[in-house]
Amino acid sequence: MRILAGLMLLASSLGAYGAESTYQKVDFETDCSEVQSDETGGSWTCKGYGDYGISFAEGDLRQSAFYGHLGPWFEKGAFETFSGFNHAGDTIEWRLDGATPFATIRRWFVSPGTNDKGDPLPEVQVLVISKVGQKDARDACVVGYVEATANKDANALARKIADEEAHDFACRYAEAMWHGERRATGIEASSYFEDKAGVE
Repeated sequence: MRILAGLMLLASSLGAYGAESTYQKVDFETDCSEVQSDETGGSWTCKGYGDYGISFAEGDLRQSAFYGHLGPWFEKGAFETFSGFNHAGDTIEWRLDGATPFATIRRWFVSPGTNDKGDPLPEVQVLVISKVGQKDARDACVVGYVEATANKDANALARKIADEEAHDFACRYAEAMWHGERRATGIEASSYFEDKAGVE
C-alpha cells in the first residue's frame, strides 16, 4: 500500500468559506504501514496531508477510511462503508481552510448487486465527504454522500457539503445524509461506532 509522498496539486477550488482544494494520489501498494491483517482484510495507517494521516481498513470486500487525528473511539472498531461490496478510489481531495484540512472528498465504487439473471450490475460511483479529525477534538467521520453517476455537478455539490457541514458536524451523533439525485437502488451506507448514540 502506498501514498505518494508529494501531494499532487492538480487544481484549486474556492468554496463558500474561501476553502481551497489540494489533491493526493494514493497508491495502496507500498507507502502505508500495516497495523494488522488476516484472510478477510486488515487495517493500515498512511501518510496524508502534513500530519493529518489516513486510517484505512478492509473487511469482507468492503473498505473504510478515516482522516486526521482520531480519538479513542476509533480503536473500538469504527467502520464506515456501504452495504454492497466496494472499494475506494485512489484520489483524495482535501478541503483546506488556510493550511488546515477540514474535510476530504473521495470517490467510492460500490456494487449494487445483481440483476434478475444473477449478472452483476455496473458499479455505482459515490462521492464520500468526510470530516477530518483535528488535534483538539479528534472527531472524524462521514458527513455526506453524493451519487456521482446521478448528478451532473457532483463534485461541486460535494464541495458545498464539505464547506457548509464538515466543521460543525457531530460525528457519531448526527447521521450522514445523501444529497442531490439518487438513481441507484440497493446502495445503502453502513456506519458502526461502538460508542455512537442515535445513529444506525
